[in-house]
Amino acid sequence: MKIAAAPISWGVSEVPGWGHQLPPSTVLQEMAALGIEATEFGPDGFLPDDPSEKAATLAKYGLRAVGGFVPVVLHDPSIDPVPEAQEALEALVAAGADSLVLAAATGSDGYDSRPDLDESGWATLFANLDRLAELAAAAGITASLHPHMGTMIQTEDEIIRAMEGSTIPLTLDTGHIMAGGGDPVRLAERYAERIAHVHVKDVDASKAKKVQNGATTFYNAVVDGMFVPLGLGDVDFAAIVSALNRVGFRGWYVMEQDTVLPSPDAASGPSRDVQRSIEYLAALA
Repeated sequence: MKIAAAPISWGVSEVPGWGHQLPPSTVLQEMAALGIEATEFGPDGFLPDDPSEKAATLAKYGLRAVGGFVPVVLHDPSIDPVPEAQEALEALVAAGADSLVLAAATGSDGYDSRPDLDESGWATLFANLDRLAELAAAAGITASLHPHMGTMIQTEDEIIRAMEGSTIPLTLDTGHIMAGGGDPVRLAERYAERIAHVHVKDVDASKAKKVQNGATTFYNAVVDGMFVPLGLGDVDFAAIVSALNRVGFRGWYVMEQDTVLPSPDAASGPSRDVQRSIEYLAALA
């Protein structure tokens, strides 16, 4: 089992106003101290823009890159996602990473609202997913679709529609799938051979229900602790790992517990949570 980390577990996010943002030195040093050997890049601006400097910064802490989360607008025919994806691919190749993790962004900041998608929008999204998967493959990178709360692919029905309408592999994000009302075990079993990358986070299902019924926003639910260390929530990770083992999955399990730090005083919490999650996942392996 290949286990990696992601800066969002330390509260580092691309969303404006997303709590206290720790400096890269703190996050990367704590990753290394936990024995983590690989990480996703994090949002734009977290690491240097220059691809070679990105790789050098990670190497300074004994880390390698596994990939990057890239939200791009895929449903709007007036927006070409290729330049943004190409820039991300150049950084991934330079750092020796192998995964481009795509989210179908709405075009607005944050994840608390999204527009409806009509048939034309779906057709454009499918075509762009296939285009970007081919572009990534030509660079030696595997692109996959990341279902995410507040994006155009959020619910289980939308995930299934995207899988059936395109050829792109899937990033199985256990937390966002459950938060969106889906069943990550059912999707892991149905699309096991299409899964290229896994984001592991556990979910307090009772708090997720409040997002689904509109009682709270995604952001407020994260602040309220909707995502918890592995083993403390309602995701059946044993079943997911079993489903992926049956098809010989050799991709990354990325520890990615979305966290909001309310202040610098909360900065010691993320490292403890990630350590607990790694121990839980390693025990399943």
